[in-house]
Amino acid sequence: MKRQELEKIIFSDYKVIPDSPWIKYPEDKVFRHPENKKWFALVMTITKDKLGIKGNDKIDIVNFKCDPIMIGSLLRSEGIFPAYHMNKSNWVTVALDDSVPEDTIKMLLQISYELTK
Repeated sequence: MKRQELEKIIFSDYKVIPDSPWIKYPEDKVFRHPENKKWFALVMTITKDKLGIKGNDKIDIVNFKCDPIMIGSLLRSEGIFPAYHMNKSNWVTVALDDSVPEDTIKMLLQISYELTK
């Protein structure tokens, strides 16, 4: 799944419009619950080396809040990493480069949404 596809799914399924809280990084988007303003998804563009991947090419990622019990097994999957710039005990980073199945991304999105509402 690519970034644009994920953003469309979030809007169509959750009716959430992202905000861009960082002037320096306008392409980074935060998706929040309208009621409590808690984040359930953070979409960013970073360099691969920040995830431990060889190279400095840019990659789109999304951070999802996750049940800590699931994180260990998720990290064994291709395209899922310890959370970038978030609490690694409660969040995971997912590459938006088609390496993670769409169903897995949708499941993690739903879990994150539920855990943060």
